[in-house]
Amino acid sequence: MEAKKTDRHMTRSRFPDGFRIMQGRREYVTYIEHSSLRIWYDDQPYRFERHFHSAVEIIVPVQGEVIYELTDRTYHVQKGEVLIVPPDCIHTMWMNEGSTRHLLLFEPDLIFGMRDMLFVEPVLKTPVYLSGQTELQQEVRQILLQVVACYAQKEPLWNSMCYAQLLQMYARLGQHFMEQGYVYRPEDPNMDTEIIESARLYIDQHYMDDIGLDDVAAFSGFSKYYFSRVFKQKLGVSLSDYLRTKRLSVAEDMLIHTQKPMHEVAGASGFGSIATFNRVFKEVKHITPTKYREIYGDFL
Repeated sequence: MEAKKTDRHMTRSRFPDGFRIMQGRREYVTYIEHSSLRIWYDDQPYRFERHFHSAVEIIVPVQGEVIYELTDRTYHVQKGEVLIVPPDCIHTMWMNEGSTRHLLLFEPDLIFGMRDMLFVEPVLKTPVYLSGQTELQQEVRQILLQVVACYAQKEPLWNSMCYAQLLQMYARLGQHFMEQGYVYRPEDPNMDTEIIESARLYIDQHYMDDIGLDDVAAFSGFSKYYFSRVFKQKLGVSLSDYLRTKRLSVAEDMLIHTQKPMHEVAGASGFGSIATFNRVFKEVKHITPTKYREIYGDFL
């Protein structure tokens, strides 16, 4: 491994199959072009000190054990077991001599954005440790090994194929937790579905415009008070937070895949000014848009 300091706070570490970019304890995960998934196989003992990132991290030991230290618990993940570490969870990971593992990192927005995942999201955003010889553990591990194989083969649309399998895994976990009564069961899952769908449609078509609660509620055909309550109840976030997330997602894509100047990125993603764009981006991503492009542009 080779470590290089890029500025006073950020370091880059080179591995045979990728990079780790650190700023304090925050890691910025780098991905292969046109993907949001990374898988590492490792058979060398190494300790990753306390860090966190926006990606989900899944450990699949092949031999021996991998040790994870989270805020309130230490996991000794053995061969045959699986540990799923949710986004933004501070953790330390190390592996001793003679152990091997697959480590999966992926951005979860697509999966957690599925509407019915909202009912199991509180559980899936905490660590999930599958130990012992259970049917669920074996099923999840088999799916993850299929993801590893798909990633290695790099067939056309491999990123989408991997995500399809990850979605299958989360759906299976969600079913299990719902059967166990650990999560919220809505009395009427179809209630106010049309309101949410129409709001999402309107936002997808007008996020670049100066829109707000009044505009989206009017399009949906309900008062802003009723609409606001239903939207928050169904999606777990306010309209303003949802709209901000949508605009940031569009901006991230343009920062990575285009060379448009910042004022064009700000305008095309719906931010009223470059000052607002810079402020909101840094508040949410903990990094400036310019630095974000610099980090990911170097490795794509």
